[in-house]
Amino acid sequence: MKVAKFGGSSMATATQLQKVGNIIQEDPARKIIVVSAPGKRTPDDVKITDLLIQLGEAYINGESYEQCYERVIDRFREITEELSLDITLLEDIEQTIKSVIGQDTSSISKLDALKSIGEDSSAKILSAYLCSIGLAASYINPKDAGIIVSNDPGNAQILDDSFARIYNLREKVGILVIPGFFGYTEQGELMTFSRGGSDITGSIVAAGVKATLYENFTDVDSVYAVNPTIVANPKEIRTLTYKEMRELSYAGFSVFHDEALIPAFKEQIPVCIKNTNKPHLPGTNIVAEKKQDEKCVVGIASDTGFSSLYVSKYLMNREIGFGRKLLNILEDEGVSFEHAPSGIDDMSVIIRDSKLTKEKEANITKRIYDELHPDTIIMHRDLAMIMVVGEGLVSTVGVAQKATTALASANVNIEMINQGSSEVSMMFGIKAEDLNRSVESLYHVFFD
Repeated sequence: MKVAKFGGSSMATATQLQKVGNIIQEDPARKIIVVSAPGKRTPDDVKITDLLIQLGEAYINGESYEQCYERVIDRFREITEELSLDITLLEDIEQTIKSVIGQDTSSISKLDALKSIGEDSSAKILSAYLCSIGLAASYINPKDAGIIVSNDPGNAQILDDSFARIYNLREKVGILVIPGFFGYTEQGELMTFSRGGSDITGSIVAAGVKATLYENFTDVDSVYAVNPTIVANPKEIRTLTYKEMRELSYAGFSVFHDEALIPAFKEQIPVCIKNTNKPHLPGTNIVAEKKQDEKCVVGIASDTGFSSLYVSKYLMNREIGFGRKLLNILEDEGVSFEHAPSGIDDMSVIIRDSKLTKEKEANITKRIYDELHPDTIIMHRDLAMIMVVGEGLVSTVGVAQKATTALASANVNIEMINQGSSEVSMMFGIKAEDLNRSVESLYHVFFD
């Protein structure tokens, strides 16, 4: 049994849905299908989920939401009409949106419910289309599938009890189509995962049914060794380990949600990333362990939008609890940190800019001064992080020397380096303006 997940680009139009149907037909082992909401049809298009968020926010703020509503319905009308599906499908989607808007629930719950409509509608449309081409398919709601999650709107986590319930899907006959991105609490409340969470649903279901393979269909041929918008025609990665893919996903590779591999990893289920538009290509396989003779460095990931909170205090290393107190201040302000390299007299905390508002920054700085009495506090902004990723990287001689030489040859100053905290990655902090030439130089050293 295979679990196949199709992303937003695969669900964006009727033509794409027909390709999905062909892929499912080609392999009888593809018994369980997980789908995203319709994505962009063109680069300047808007995703259905974004339209639903705009609709929800407009309604909550007492503003006109009719235009967003019409755009959502028009998108689904276009797909259902081109596939010659029954008009009751569209009527059901319209009724669902109106029902959610009319519910007497909190703004957070209403927004979560609206966001889920994209995936839910995709699943209903695909199951109807598969039936229309002669396949025995049925829509399965996440609650009926056994996807039980924590009560954390917009950031739900799967509960361990879910996997035994999901296993029962193996007993159902025909092709099962499940919407991604959301589940239900034990009390029956709808909760969404973090954005891009359909990948998480696919991995959860694959783990639950103990699939032989989890296929993730997207719009790229494979995972690349580096961002193709920075380096033209980069090398494709044919095989990755779970740990390598997790590091690459976290550090800016948008192919896969960075949380998605965890359920599959725990059950040792192989994952394959493939292109819906070119399903005959081998794609990238993600496995538990790599062969001994395979190359150490597999990819270079990068991302912008970071700041570094630098705190210095003489004899910091002798002050018991300093680091804990500093991180507690961040926790109290609801700010998570990415990395925290430290020395004997100083400590840096890397934070994503999206987590750090001006107000939170002011509160954090004041509390650090008042409670920890440092000599210096400096906030470094406009940083980028680069990760050189590969299993066995820490135990391979010369990798750090190659990386630092590459950055030096690109005339890039290293603001921060973090090696050793991870067995599969080496991280460099640089100015965001130096990102592209840094990545180009690193790629040349490790892959050309």
